[in-house]
Amino acid sequence: MEMNMSFSHDMDDEYEKLIRRMNPPRVVVDNEACKNATVIRVDSANKHGILLEVVQILTDINLIITKAYISSDGNWFMDVFNVTDHDGNKILDEGILDYIRKSLGPESCFIPSMRSVGVKQSMDHTAIELTGSDRPGLLSEVCAVLRHLKCNVVNAEVWTHNTHAAAVMQVTDEETGTAITDPERLAKIKTLLCNVLKGSNKSSLAKTVVSHLVTHTERRLHQMMFADRDYERAGEDVLDDRQRPNVNVVNWYDKDYSVVTIRCKDRPKLLFDTVCTLTDMDYVVFHANIDTLGTDSYQEYYIRHIDGSPVKSDAERQRVTQCLEAAIARRVSEGLKLELCTTDRVGLLSDVTRIFRENSLSVTRAEVTTKAGKAVNTFYVRDASGYPVDAKTIDSIRQVIGQTILKVKGNPEDNKPNAQESPTRFLFGGLFKSRSFVNFSLVRSYS
Repeated sequence: MEMNMSFSHDMDDEYEKLIRRMNPPRVVVDNEACKNATVIRVDSANKHGILLEVVQILTDINLIITKAYISSDGNWFMDVFNVTDHDGNKILDEGILDYIRKSLGPESCFIPSMRSVGVKQSMDHTAIELTGSDRPGLLSEVCAVLRHLKCNVVNAEVWTHNTHAAAVMQVTDEETGTAITDPERLAKIKTLLCNVLKGSNKSSLAKTVVSHLVTHTERRLHQMMFADRDYERAGEDVLDDRQRPNVNVVNWYDKDYSVVTIRCKDRPKLLFDTVCTLTDMDYVVFHANIDTLGTDSYQEYYIRHIDGSPVKSDAERQRVTQCLEAAIARRVSEGLKLELCTTDRVGLLSDVTRIFRENSLSVTRAEVTTKAGKAVNTFYVRDASGYPVDAKTIDSIRQVIGQTILKVKGNPEDNKPNAQESPTRFLFGGLFKSRSFVNFSLVRSYS
């Protein structure tokens, strides 16, 4: 059976390579067509997941997508992106422009079925994936266990949302600086971390995966939190409607599409987050229009399930709505942003998170990177009791860690989605002559 599956996979891979040779992707990068953005046009043979692949590549090089038009109704994928850098300028760096052409064009080796998650082997580090219930001090406890087990965290990303926590960590052996390969040691790491994640609530679901695979970290975090059902809201955790993005799902039966519209506050990587979730839920985007209106983002997707059907029931509509709301909220960074930059050393992350915990700060999101002996870590923290972070507490922590090492990056961010009511509008109104939309239920009103 294993040989048959391997043979089938090889055949699919060879067929896909043949299709790509016959229909190589075409990429045009244009800095003249738009006054305030670089325009990227991508034409390619269509394949499930190709939209996510393209968006992922553009997002990974920190481009801001201000507008996008997608059409893939058939065997061909056509996409137009307007992109800028984080300062709102066109992309003029020839190195970046050349990378875009090579990554998306005929020279690229991207195959959506293989690289949409980006799984590959690595012996440089050991990958640890953690999911469980969030609680104050959890990251500190995890880092303390890894320190005790002589593991050095070289890269990590941690998300929390709706009482759920997920982390992808890359660790090395403290002595050798390489991946940890001993099976008994790996089993011990897995067992102890699972115990930490469970805490006092031994019945709570907690999961630890230890491997030598390298994955696309943000894609995996979305998948892990989705699998942990972080989109389900308990009664006491239900947000006021005004704090939620405006997500609407209706069926257009004349064309067998479901139309998903999203209106929320714009932010970097928003398009990646929504496309990632639709792809992981096995929906195919046939058309889409993305527009940035001031500080707001408007997204419109014409989708079908991978089996060709539109959204079939009110329960499915509610699930799509909740999952997209969760995808948008996961990356929203609640709390005060702290940035640590210093020479890396073993146990640094354990020491810093312990100091946070001792000062009653809870980490809601973290990004840990190590490069050329330097540690650059970003933490979003809030008071563990739910009160605003006290300035004296931060001053005290900075005195312990170092005033120049730990910096406060602005005030607590206002990340509440824009809740202004806007009538549902369809940007593809001129694309089709006939339209017949059926809503499953009353659309949530916003005030």
